[in-house]
Amino acid sequence: MQTDTHTPARNRKYRYYDILVAAFVTVLICSNLIGAGKAAQVELPLLGTVVFGAGVLFFPISYMFGDILTEVYGYAYDRRAVWCGFAALLFAAIMSLVVIHLPAAPGEYNTQLQEGLQAVFGNTWRIVAGSIIAFCCGSLTNSFVLAKMKIMTKGKHLWARTIGSTACGELVDSSLFYMLAFYGIWPLEQVIAVAVSQYFLKTGWEVLATPLTYRIVNFLKRKENEDYYDIDTNFSPFKLKV
Repeated sequence: MQTDTHTPARNRKYRYYDILVAAFVTVLICSNLIGAGKAAQVELPLLGTVVFGAGVLFFPISYMFGDILTEVYGYAYDRRAVWCGFAALLFAAIMSLVVIHLPAAPGEYNTQLQEGLQAVFGNTWRIVAGSIIAFCCGSLTNSFVLAKMKIMTKGKHLWARTIGSTACGELVDSSLFYMLAFYGIWPLEQVIAVAVSQYFLKTGWEVLATPLTYRIVNFLKRKENEDYYDIDTNFSPFKLKV
């Protein structure tokens, strides 16, 4: 059911919003800290050998959450979730830096543990900064496009909104991250090739997840009695107020 978008009070309480934000932040932290530590390789028909960061299997879930939050609650509520994710990633990066640079206690076990922590969590600040900046810009682009498309389509064709907004958001995300993190380190051709392959993998994941997105969106709209249209929304990315 669509709510009155001109109602001034948007501070109503939602049953599932906090749970969705917590899940969204969990996916972000895990995909950036755990998934980013491993380069995986698979053999695919027609494409041959494909090498990719393991986090690409899970990071696109964050875009699914962004689609769901924007579609049900509106851009402002997703923007708040994005800033929660930004704060969580920044804290995780600072914590990783502090823990890694603390002197390890004597002993072979602690020495090996320090080497393992350095290998998994010791990303350079350039990569960390690129990841956080790309995430914020890509996620907010995804939410903005979906909100505008919802108005243009009058709430129809959810599949077009989720796939179209993700295609835009992931384009910003992949382009920014690989240029910020690896330009000048890798050959430009390699930067572009990896960015393009990651972009299509992430966007393809969203296409496959469309039926699940439909089920979750319909469930939430029914339970929350909300289907927000961002007609009068302030789309500034730097606001936290909803």
